[in-house]
Parts: sequence; structure tokens; C-alpha cells
Amino acid sequence: MRSDSAPRYALAFGLAALAGMVDALGLLKLGGLFVSFMSGNSTRMAVGMAGGTAVAGMAMGLIVAFVGGVFSGALIGKLAGRWRKQAVLATVLGVLILAALPADHWGDTITLLMAATMGAVNNVFQRDGEVSIGVTYMTGALVKLGQSLAVALTGGPRFGWLPHLLLWLSLVVGAVIGAALFAVLGLSALWVACGWCAALWGFSLYLGPLGGAPDAQ
Repeated sequence: MRSDSAPRYALAFGLAALAGMVDALGLLKLGGLFVSFMSGNSTRMAVGMAGGTAVAGMAMGLIVAFVGGVFSGALIGKLAGRWRKQAVLATVLGVLILAALPADHWGDTITLLMAATMGAVNNVFQRDGEVSIGVTYMTGALVKLGQSLAVALTGGPRFGWLPHLLLWLSLVVGAVIGAALFAVLGLSALWVACGWCAALWGFSLYLGPLGGAPDAQ
């Protein structure tokens, strides 16, 4: 991440918490598959294919749904121009609500909608048409954390590592909350995620449209 303003960092941390919450709900519902961590699903798909188990098909479905969400979110963001953040978040909120409505009736298939939202939300932060802050996967953030710590110890910015640590912690905290809610509410806890997403959408409206080039941040 670059030195974006504090409010935009706050939005990124909030989205990472949302991703952690939704992913924890999906993981607990599916018993070992993810709705945002596609590297893990790819490995599970490969193992399932090798063993001839049904998990391969569900993992593949989640991957397709995630990519479909990324594709749809990218198109919506492109059409929205300087209001990309708000348009993408509104889309994510709408699909989350759609997932929450029949959460107790559709079984595991509802997680496909959850995966689509996690794909779409990665279009909130872009630069030059590519993701600048990944809010649903933390491997990159942890790599940057380690790199930034090395830079800090060799004369670079002393606290350049802090945003990456906070982004990872935000996802972890969201996942803890999601797991605790699932124990009480099951997938009905998606309504809490919807409320959090609505708050983030409202915050994005407060931030206003992008300044300068539409893909700048």
C-alpha cells in the first residue's frame, strides 16, 4: 500500500474485517472450503480430483463464483468511473443481502453467492486497472510486512510495515467475530455482515468520488 489517507486505510481495514467475517462463516458452513481464499480451494480441488471425492466439484464451483464476482465487480467499477468504490460496495451489499435472505434454505450452494461477493470486493482498491490493496487474501500483505520490516531495519521508513500488519489483523478479527456469530446464529449471521457492509458503503459515500484518474487508488 502507498501512503493513502487515513480514511482510505480505514476503509481497507474495514473491508478486510468483512472478508474475514464472511470467510469464517463460509468455512464453518462448508467444513473446510473457503469463500475468499482461492489458493486453499485450488489445493483442495486438486486433492479432491486425485482422490476422486466430491469436494473437488464444490471447490471448483467456489473458484468459478469468485472469478465471476471479480469480473462483474470490475465491469461495474469501470462503468461507475470516479464512483467505483461506492458502486462496487453497493453491488457487494446487494449480493450479500441476496445470500442472507434464504441462508437457512439453500444449503451449501448459498456459499457460491458469498464467494462472488468476496471476488467483487477486491475491485474497491485499484491502480492502473489492477488491485492495489487485496482485502480478501493476506499472503501478499504478510510478504509486504516482512519486506517492510527489513526495510525499516536498514534505514527505510520506520513504520512502513504497520499498514500491512493492521490489514492482516483486521481480517483475523473479522474471522473471530464471524466464527463466534456462527456458533449462535449459523449462516443467519450474514445479516451482521450485511450491516457492516452497509456501514462501509456509507463511509465510502462520505469519502466521495475518486480524485484525479479513476484508477488512482
